[in-house]
Amino acid sequence: MGRVEPQYVCVHVPEFPAQARLRVRPEQALEPVVILEGEPPLQEVCSTTRKARQLAVTNGMTRAQVEAISGLVLLQRSIVEERATRSAMLGIAAVFTPRVQVVDTPASLTCVFDMAGSELLFGGVQDSTRSIARAVRSLGLRSHLAVSANFHAAVCAAPYALRGPCILAHHREHEHLGRLPVVALPLTEEQAKTFDLWGIRTLAELAALPETDLITRLGQEGKRLRSMARGEWPHLMVPEEAAFTLEEFVEFDAPEDRLEALLFVAGPMLDQLIARAKMHALSLASVTITLPLDGGGEHVRTLKPALPLADRAVLLKLMNLDLQAHPPSAAVMGLWLHAEPGKRGKVQMGLFSPQLPEPTRLDVTLAQIEAMVGEGRVGSPRLSDTHRPDSFTMERFASPAKPSNISRPQLSTALRRVRAPLGLRVWLDAPARRPKSFAFESRHYTVAEAYGPWRQSGEWWSERVWSREEWDVRAVCGESVLLCVLAHDLLREFWQIEAFYD
Repeated sequence: MGRVEPQYVCVHVPEFPAQARLRVRPEQALEPVVILEGEPPLQEVCSTTRKARQLAVTNGMTRAQVEAISGLVLLQRSIVEERATRSAMLGIAAVFTPRVQVVDTPASLTCVFDMAGSELLFGGVQDSTRSIARAVRSLGLRSHLAVSANFHAAVCAAPYALRGPCILAHHREHEHLGRLPVVALPLTEEQAKTFDLWGIRTLAELAALPETDLITRLGQEGKRLRSMARGEWPHLMVPEEAAFTLEEFVEFDAPEDRLEALLFVAGPMLDQLIARAKMHALSLASVTITLPLDGGGEHVRTLKPALPLADRAVLLKLMNLDLQAHPPSAAVMGLWLHAEPGKRGKVQMGLFSPQLPEPTRLDVTLAQIEAMVGEGRVGSPRLSDTHRPDSFTMERFASPAKPSNISRPQLSTALRRVRAPLGLRVWLDAPARRPKSFAFESRHYTVAEAYGPWRQSGEWWSERVWSREEWDVRAVCGESVLLCVLAHDLLREFWQIEAFYD
């Protein structure tokens, strides 16, 4: 095998604090937005949009100065949203390469992809660069890209690639870097002042300085800066190791108590989660909604559809129904979505079999029924691990992993439970302590046949101790015949009808 040539793709996201806040607020992306940081009233501008810069807004201006300019939208910087956006960026990068390094730059996000040897997967340099740009654009971020065989050359050139991806020719990086201003290098404030006093304006002028004289005046830092200006400084890449997570967070500027406003914000957030899951050929198996409340505390709800979904409309409908049934106790200060990925559902249709209903319709239908009858009352019953009669829990419907081939016997008699059981007054046959008659629905029934008693007891070690006996009886009242189950609570001494035989 031949030697693999290095290839670094640098993705530079300018005005990162502003883009992180507007990524899930597309309605404000075209407005003159200013991002402020610091504690009131000592707040300063840290990031702006293009329209704000056209109104002469610059970083470092105070809040009082920007408030004098009409038409601006002022937002507070959100470190949490920037962290979520950074995580989303690393998730996109993991699709292309496991070797990604984040370069710390002020007011921007710079990620370098090591794409060496990826031609068979993503094509040539131009094809892979277009794919990366398209993936970053799907996150709602505006970026500049540069490609070079030298790590530092790509980092320096990316912020100035305003007309599209910039590809630096191998061994000729200095030709392109020479046109860039000297501030393209990571200079300290003292170094920037020194070069300004020397009259050094471009990287070509810096690269032309004698190396020995530069080292004499600036030390080894002078040699490093000169080599970087010539595109020759080597780099030991330290890849970022980030776990794949699906999270989005939006922080509100004021408390919000309208459900419509929450769903309006949640829509773009779900779009981002679905897009990132699709990049890994996955869907959303569950979505946890966390609402920080005004005054402290959180309101947490979890949506678990029957099958993993990648449908924004269905997830929004489920979220709407769930929050209507379980509204937060106070106004909310933000919205945090955390999704668990799952494998995308596959449907194998038969040649002559009719199309079955979509599982997503079942989720919405169950959520609508649950909103009417109450939580925990819709699903599939499952017997509890106890001998207590009629003890069961409700579980959500789930699609079976494979169809069952077990044949079930056909029952000729059905037992219909009564919930809640109906109390009775029962007369007993004194010697045998068997039910002789009882009163039910203003009628007096005579027991013609009685089978039992079937005695049961349990949980004697707790306060929920129980002991009872059951009788299967056939009772008559004139021409009316009643087949039922009578239960006698031995501890509390009362009778009730538990079920009817149909």
